[in-house]
Amino acid sequence: MGKPALVIMAAGIGSRYGGLKQIDPIGTNGELIIDYSIYDAIKAGFEKIVFIITRAISDDFMEVIGNRAAGYAETEYAYQELNCLPSGYSLPDGRTKPWGTAHALLCAKPRVNGPFAVINADDFYGAEAYKTIHEWLSAPGAGDGKTHFSMVGYRIENTVSEHGSVTRGICEADGNGHLSSIAERALVEKSGSGARFSDDKGLTWSYIPGGTLVSMNFWGLREEFFEAAKRHFPRFLNENLPCNPLKCEYLLPSEIDAQLREGACDVKVLESPDTWYGITYREDRPGVVKAVAKLHEKGVYPTPLWQ
Repeated sequence: MGKPALVIMAAGIGSRYGGLKQIDPIGTNGELIIDYSIYDAIKAGFEKIVFIITRAISDDFMEVIGNRAAGYAETEYAYQELNCLPSGYSLPDGRTKPWGTAHALLCAKPRVNGPFAVINADDFYGAEAYKTIHEWLSAPGAGDGKTHFSMVGYRIENTVSEHGSVTRGICEADGNGHLSSIAERALVEKSGSGARFSDDKGLTWSYIPGGTLVSMNFWGLREEFFEAAKRHFPRFLNENLPCNPLKCEYLLPSEIDAQLREGACDVKVLESPDTWYGITYREDRPGVVKAVAKLHEKGVYPTPLWQ
């Protein structure tokens, strides 16, 4: 078994800003959210980082982020491209939207040789999450014929924005702490001590109690993931291309759920007490900057981060 790697899905990083060089720093010394992810991962024991990017941002990514990371860990790059499709399929005319997070991971398969964690580039997960998942990935498998995955689950109240709705993977776990289902919900917003979501564009709402676990795309996976995902991707295309050729997305939570329903894997839920931070809306940034500054003040991070 190879040492655990960290895979960072960064193909869309900077898109809401109009470019990588326009990303607003959240640290007082110009640190980006992804800097804290890389720092936390290396401190937790990850020695290899695989960045999933597009060729269009390759030069800027290496200048702004990649070259710095290369000074602290082995780095490799995988490219998520629109025409990376199974044999017999072609890119729909007019399609410019990426195929989604599960497709991004399939593009990284040649760079991954062993267990790996996967995260979003623009989410702040907290240092404890990296320690927990690295320990889990480093432990030997049970050898019972079933593939063992894990996910870091966050409490819903620690992941919603004060400034608008978000999309979250709502999780259910069994009595043994294993994921039993995950449902992607759009239009999730803060409500009381928990949150609420709507499946009909706000006509009706369902309450999500505080403490409910959600997925923030922080997974601990093994190479067997790729075998099932490669098999499922054509099925996804067959079901979605006829009705939504330009916008359909092959998403990682949905693929994990499909593998769960097949009974081919189980997923251990590793709960994190940390507050997740992300900048979904411009108005989110001041709160994230303030929270990160407090972590520096407490000594969780050195100042500057990269010394």
